[in-house]
Parts: sequence; structure tokens; C-alpha cells
Amino acid sequence: MKNYAKLCLIFGIFMIAGIILFVIVSGDLGDTISVDNEKTLILNDIVKDAEEKIDSPYSFGEKDYGVDFVVFDNIGNEIYITPGAEKEIAKISGGGRFTVEEAGRRRMLYKYIVKDEAIAGSVVLMDSAENDYIKVKTRLILALSIMAVIFITGAVIYGIYIDRNIIKPFNRMQSFAGKVAEGKLDEPLLMDKNNMFGVFTESFDIMREELAESKKREAMLQRKEKELIASLSHDIKTPITGIKLTTELLTTKLNQRIEETEESLSAEEKRADSDIMEKLDNIYKKAEQIDSLVSDLFSTTLEDLGEFKVNVSDEESTVLSEIVKKNDSKGLVDESRSPKLLINIDTRRMSQVIGNIISNSYKYAGTKIDVEYSIKEKYLEMMIRDYGPGVSRNELELITNKFYRGRNAETENVDGSGLGLYIAKSLMHKMNGELICESDDKGFTVSLMIPIS
Repeated sequence: MKNYAKLCLIFGIFMIAGIILFVIVSGDLGDTISVDNEKTLILNDIVKDAEEKIDSPYSFGEKDYGVDFVVFDNIGNEIYITPGAEKEIAKISGGGRFTVEEAGRRRMLYKYIVKDEAIAGSVVLMDSAENDYIKVKTRLILALSIMAVIFITGAVIYGIYIDRNIIKPFNRMQSFAGKVAEGKLDEPLLMDKNNMFGVFTESFDIMREELAESKKREAMLQRKEKELIASLSHDIKTPITGIKLTTELLTTKLNQRIEETEESLSAEEKRADSDIMEKLDNIYKKAEQIDSLVSDLFSTTLEDLGEFKVNVSDEESTVLSEIVKKNDSKGLVDESRSPKLLINIDTRRMSQVIGNIISNSYKYAGTKIDVEYSIKEKYLEMMIRDYGPGVSRNELELITNKFYRGRNAETENVDGSGLGLYIAKSLMHKMNGELICESDDKGFTVSLMIPIS
């Protein structure tokens, strides 16, 4: 603000200097006006004498008025001319007739002679006011020009100062605020020595540093949170596997006991064994469901941490049929023959992709599943189609998003996490392939574009 006050002081000095110069340059105008007043008084004296001497004009020469003049009678004839006036008339008229009208046109002072309430003639002073008018005009133009140059120079200097110390720093702050809003917190806000926004600039830069540190802390906490989720997901799988194995073992032993003692069991005991078998089956299914959810959560967390590894290698396309059979636990898949060629995939991850798609069809469609193959340019297209209700067109772009579940899943209360297709699409991208979802009134189709080696 001190610099701004100095600039205002300098600008004020410029203005005052301009006014002083204007007064100095135009100061002689008062003298010119004073001279004109003096000539008017002399003209009045000559007219007053002329009223007495109009009948004997030659008596005008008896008094020296200090100016050259001409006396005309009432019809415009020259009745007295001073020697100096005679030369001036010769120069002006070029030998022609000089009149009062010509004198008026040339801005010469003149006045009528009135005697006995009638115009008896006129007096014209030969000292033209035109030259004085030109001088006055020239001085005024010069004074105004100097004043304008001073004002413009001051305004330019003031404008340059405003641009450098206000507008440009403000624009930098505006740009900086935009970068902060975009999350770009690494670039500091530079400060100029004479910046009027110095305090604000420093505060903004401190804010940027605090935001950057806060963002780092947040990222660190999020990573620790994801690492904790990944660790818990991995740890949960161990007891889940134990529950599944124990359930399978109990189911096997119960089946053996039923076979061995079937004939000796009463109807009530058979009913009790049937209830136990049903409960063991439910336990196994719930454990399998939890295992699937935990696996999806674990995979998603690893991807967020950037540790979801995919190792592709050349495999025969027949491995796809093996993967389909492995994941078709309900026997609903009808698969066509795959062309024999080499594909570039991670077998374990491809099993996860196909398993998630078939699992979705089990949950949401419950119909038979057709699997067909075709070659499209550099890809082996694997089409997995069910004949359930499908999804609406508005949801096709959303169902591969993380945690998104279609309206059918919500209305039918189907269990799920909304991660299956998200993980499948992510894995296909990591294997340089693509996952495409399509839906129509006949069902839902997922096309896997698998790279050919």
C-alpha cells in the first residue's frame, strides 16, 4: 500500500505540473485582453472627437491617438486616413475600395459616429484583432496539448503500475485457485517484491502447503485402510475354508451313517437326519457365498493398492473350456467348440472373470447359459449368454462400475456386492482384452475379447 500511495502522489504531482504549465503558457492571454480594452477606449475617444469634427475632418491630424484609423462618412466614403492606415489599406485592398464591411470581416475594431441622433459616419481602427485571435488560439492549443501530454503520461504510468502490481498478481492468484481446485498442489504461488496482494499471496501459498500435506495424510490413511481390508479379507478366507471343509466332512459322515443304518432308522430319525443334511447344505452355501464376497473384496482392494498382478502367457484356447466346466457347478452351460489357437491370458485371472460372469447368471437369470466362440481380427470373442430378464439400456454402462447393482438385484433381493463385473472388466483390461455387455428382450450377453497370440 505504501507503493500505491507513492504512485498516487506522483500522479497528483503530474496533474499539478500540467495545470501550472497551462497557466504559464496561457498567462499572456490576459495582456492581450487588456490591450483590446485599451484600443476600445481609444476608439471611443476618436469617435467622440469625430462627432465634433465630422464637418472638418482634416482637423483630426491635430491630435496623435497612437493608432492608425480611417474615418468614413455616412455613405461609406473615406474622409480621413492616417498615413499608416493608407499603407495598410493599399496592402489589403490591392488598390480597390476599402469599406466598413471589409473591416468587420477582418475583425477590425470599428464604431459608428452618431450626431443629432443620426449616423453621420464611422471610425475603423486598422490594428486587426485577427492576429491577436490567432495568437490566443495558438497559445490555448499549445497549453491544452502540453496538459494533455502530461495527463496521458501520468495515466499510462498509472495503468502500467496497476497492470503489474494489481491485475497480473490477481490473474496469477486466480490461476492458482483453479489449480488448487483441480488438486494440483505441487506448484507454489510466486510473490513479487511490490505485490499489493503480498499478505494474501503468502496466505494462499500456506493454504496450498497445508492442503498438500492434508492430501498426503489422507492418501496414506486410505492406503492403510485398504491394506487393512486386504489383510482381513485374506485372513477371513482361512476360517471360511475351514467351515467349508468341516461341512463337507460332516455331510460325508452323515451320508455314510444313513447308508449303514438306513433299515434300522425310524421315520422320526430319518426326518432328523434330513433336517441336519439340509442345515449342513445351507451352511456350506453361505460359507461359499461369504468366500466369493471376500474374494471380490480382496481383489478390488489389491487393485486400488496397485498390487493386483496379472501375468499373461500363451495358452491353448482349449483352456477356456476347462475353465467353464470348472465354474459350471449347476451344469447350466451349453458350450460350442472353441477354435484351436493360442491366446495370451493369465489362466488364474481368466478363471476369475468367467467364474464371476457365470455366477451372475446363476443369481440373476437361473436359465441355461450358451457359450459361443468366434474370431474377430486380433481377438477370440467368447460370448456368454443367459436368457433371464437382463438389464435396461440405461444401466448397461453402469453395471461394470464398482459396487453398482442393477434394479433387478434390488427388487428381487438377490445377494451380491456389485463387484463381480467390475473385477471381470478390470482383469480383461489388464490382459489387454475387453469386456462388452449387451442386453435385449431375449436375455443378457457378456462378450470377452481375448487377445490372440
